[in-house]
Amino acid sequence: MKLSSRGRARGPPPPVRNPFVHRLRLGALQRAKVAFMTLTLFPIRLFFAVSMMLVAWFFAFIALLGYNEKELEKPRSWWRKAVHCLLKALMRTMWLAGGFHWVTVKGRQASPTEAAILTVAPHSSYFDAISVTMTMASIVMKAESKDIPVWGTLIKYCRPVFVSRSDQDSRRKTVEEIKRRAQSGKWPQIIIFPEGTCTNRSCLITFKPGAFIPGVPVQPVVLRYPNKLDTITWTWQGPGAMEILWLTLCQFHNSVEIEFLPVYIPSEEERKNPSLYANNVRRVMAEALRVPVTDYTFEDCCLALAEGQLRLPSNTCLLEFAKLVRSLGLKPEKLEKDLEKYSESAKKMKGARVSLKEFAAYLEVPISDILENMFALFDENEEGIIDLREFVISLSVVCRPSKTLETIQLAFKMYQSENGTIVEDNLACILKTAMGVSELNVANLFRAIDEWEKGTITFDDFFRFTEMYPDFAEEYLYPDQTGVESSLETSSLPAPNGFCTDFSPENAEDKRNPQKKKLN
Repeated sequence: MKLSSRGRARGPPPPVRNPFVHRLRLGALQRAKVAFMTLTLFPIRLFFAVSMMLVAWFFAFIALLGYNEKELEKPRSWWRKAVHCLLKALMRTMWLAGGFHWVTVKGRQASPTEAAILTVAPHSSYFDAISVTMTMASIVMKAESKDIPVWGTLIKYCRPVFVSRSDQDSRRKTVEEIKRRAQSGKWPQIIIFPEGTCTNRSCLITFKPGAFIPGVPVQPVVLRYPNKLDTITWTWQGPGAMEILWLTLCQFHNSVEIEFLPVYIPSEEERKNPSLYANNVRRVMAEALRVPVTDYTFEDCCLALAEGQLRLPSNTCLLEFAKLVRSLGLKPEKLEKDLEKYSESAKKMKGARVSLKEFAAYLEVPISDILENMFALFDENEEGIIDLREFVISLSVVCRPSKTLETIQLAFKMYQSENGTIVEDNLACILKTAMGVSELNVANLFRAIDEWEKGTITFDDFFRFTEMYPDFAEEYLYPDQTGVESSLETSSLPAPNGFCTDFSPENAEDKRNPQKKKLN
């Protein structure tokens, strides 16, 4: 895949920092400080924080005794109100024990009648739970969370909206439940982290539309951690959960700011278009934070971090391609079953290139700005024609990012001659398209696979080679790239989704306007 100059940015550039990567470097003095605090203050803080949580769990357990679903909607009795105030004090004491001596609150929290939903961003850590305990608002959580010892009882006390993985209709039910609570006026506010995953706060990524589907007013809430050393951020690449906890408790003081912005009342157009509503609220929050917005999504992060033998480089255009696929209203998870059909059609073309009109017919979609942007990604020489095989390879990577060999096997079928072989140029085209780069030197790799120097290889040859050398890409491909680092370096840690679970129904997938930019 070679990006054309016609695909240069026409809008604001993406943020310089990768939002899913956090690099924490400690100087000699900071390391000495952490070592000293580990032996002195850390165990004391940890003891008191855990003690406060256990005491809070006890009172939450008492308050939940005899509660059923119907009683949850009724006003709390006097003694439960007293327990509620006590729990807030206990949770604040827990954060105090963790070094959060002052929690700066700006603005005014709206009442549930003014805004039934609080949208909180950026979401960067499990320490964002401070905003939940300060407001004691309900949260949207995975149903499995209620079974977590101690923490599960505290979650249930907040009267959350649970999303069940086992119930295929759960997302629709969740939105209906949020609507019902918002309109009843008897429930506490609901806190939602619309980004859907943790970032490093360098920008606001795409908001999932779930919080905005009900079409009710929301109050944006922004979080800041103005600390000299950022030990708070817990994202896809960087320090793990336990390391973050340890380093944070080893800081003498940790600062956090919670700012309640004015209530955002949606227009009639925004009520009908949750994605527009989400984007406009995101813009308001980004302005308050003075950070840029980006079209990165949680799905982009999953694509870039997928475990496969071909690691996406930093200059890959496949994230842009994936965004355009979604913007066309096409769902990668549903397109996977059509890959064979697309590849057979491309194979019959035998390398013949197609025009934009033919490309639209091939995908069975109308010509649009989004489709033109996608077409330009594959228009190698700006001749107005593309090779459909490159599109199919890219689509295969997006649909099944961790199944590298399946994508390459599909590509071999499209490029191979009648005797099932390909030449070096074919392999170069296949691999550079699968990695989303403009140029790739595969000469050494091809020679290594072609042991008998026949000038051609089969997929079986390639497969045997990858079994013998599973890390072949590290040795033969990446040294020749200009962007050596992965677009998102892989992490062995579980995905840090914190408190945000995606409950957006599939039919509400983001169909926003295409981002007017390309990579070069």
